[in-house]
Amino acid sequence: MNNQQQSDSNQFVGNLKNGIWLFGISSWVFGITDRSIASFSDGYLSALDLTQLFTAATFFVAWLFLKPTSKA
Repeated sequence: MNNQQQSDSNQFVGNLKNGIWLFGISSWVFGITDRSIASFSDGYLSALDLTQLFTAATFFVAWLFLKPTSKA
């Protein structure tokens, strides 16, 4: 009985990690898209715009490397 509960809780935590990771991906894509639209809307790219886009893209790539591993 205890082993079944531990297995269920491990599966729940795994699903929660994957859900948070997927939500993070959609949030980063939205943020990068928003920054890109805001940067290109005036037709002029400033150094601050480029810095913000580069920073967001770097954090997005880092987020991709944080993908939870599945334990079988």
